[in-house]
Amino acid sequence: MKIKEIPKEGRPRERFLKFGPQALSDAELLAIILRTGSKGENVVDMSNRLIAEYGLNKLFDCSLKELQRIKGIGPSKAMQILAIFEINKRQKFSDKPLQFISSARAVFELMYKKLKDENQENFIIIFLNNRNYLIGEAKISKGILDTSIIDPREVFKPAIRNSASRIILVHNHPSGDPSPSQEDLEVTQKLIAAGELLEIKVVDHIIIGKEGYWSWKERRGEK
Repeated sequence: MKIKEIPKEGRPRERFLKFGPQALSDAELLAIILRTGSKGENVVDMSNRLIAEYGLNKLFDCSLKELQRIKGIGPSKAMQILAIFEINKRQKFSDKPLQFISSARAVFELMYKKLKDENQENFIIIFLNNRNYLIGEAKISKGILDTSIIDPREVFKPAIRNSASRIILVHNHPSGDPSPSQEDLEVTQKLIAAGELLEIKVVDHIIIGKEGYWSWKERRGEK
């Protein structure tokens, strides 16, 4: 069915005008952004398919090239999707001052409340700009930190998406002892090497314990 064949009262634009954006479904809002469908698929059906297959979060997580591999998404639609995500990301940070990350202690104070009561290891990436101001964070995994399953692509993909120049690795030890395991050290070295190739510096790896922390940077005597 073509969009023109849908009754006027059921079309996204008309519903938007009559009821406002809050009344529209995710697919209808996406349809307004994309504007047109493709041959054999109207824009509403396309939007429903994209959300059903990828979900909004994963859809916005795609790169420009990845989006263009999706059926019906060309360069123009891919740019429209990512432009909306970028505007939303910038708006989130425009309403509050950026936090300067000055030390491992500052990271510990930032993350301690979030991780102190977790009974599993959480591996989190903190994104920084080139002046060490916090621009975001992402949870990469939950469970035992294992160098064999930590994929550098999953670590650096959100860093690239958030335009991070630097990252800090953070995870917790439910046992309460922040001392690093051999796996922790190997993961750190693996990701530092990957970061050098991508020109995204791994500033530190902080392990959060019950009452204290361990820092890769401090262990090496770096300032």
